[in-house]
Amino acid sequence: MKNSSGSFEVDLFPSEVDSPDHPYASQFKDMLESVADQYGCRLISFEVRKGSAMFSFDNAELNSEILELLKQ
Repeated sequence: MKNSSGSFEVDLFPSEVDSPDHPYASQFKDMLESVADQYGCRLISFEVRKGSAMFSFDNAELNSEILELLKQ
C-alpha cells in the first residue's frame, strides 16, 4: 500500500490482471466510482499493472477514510 498526494496503490489482483479493462479491474473501478458518487466526488485516476491497482479521488475526507481502512 502506498499513499502519495492522495493516490493509492494496492496489490489486489493476481499478476495476470494487467489492464484496467480486465473484468476484475473493471468491476473494481465500477465500485470505486460508486463510492465517489456517494461522497459527491470523482475518481480522478485508475490504473492496473501486474495485479496492483492505483487510484485517486478528489476528496480529502474519502482519501483519509481509505487510508485508515488500508492500515488495518
